[in-house]
Amino acid sequence: MTWKGKWRNQYGSIVDITDDANRRISGTFKTALRDSGFYGQEIPVGGIHQGDCISFVAGGETAAGDAAVSYTGLLRDGKMETMWFVVVDSAIRAPTEGAPGKKEKLNWWRSISTNADTFERM
Repeated sequence: MTWKGKWRNQYGSIVDITDDANRRISGTFKTALRDSGFYGQEIPVGGIHQGDCISFVAGGETAAGDAAVSYTGLLRDGKMETMWFVVVDSAIRAPTEGAPGKKEKLNWWRSISTNADTFERM
């Protein structure tokens, strides 16, 4: 089984796995979500696979600061079923309504979000 190829999730975001040799994953990720800090970027991914199990991570700079996303999942019925975690370093906040925003470091408990995505081979 090869992991190589383009995989699209239910929102239209694409992970393009260009190499899967020696149980390693490399490629790129491009989100389709306009509200993502990664929107408009193609960011490199790296990871591992073992049989039907896969895990990969991508990171980069956003308008609000640094961020990383990790995906871990299984191949089931031709689909890559994953759970993901996003960690962000900062957020842009305004002290009052209408005031200019500024970057503020987030507390650990505010910096993480998680959910699930299903990727299908294109």
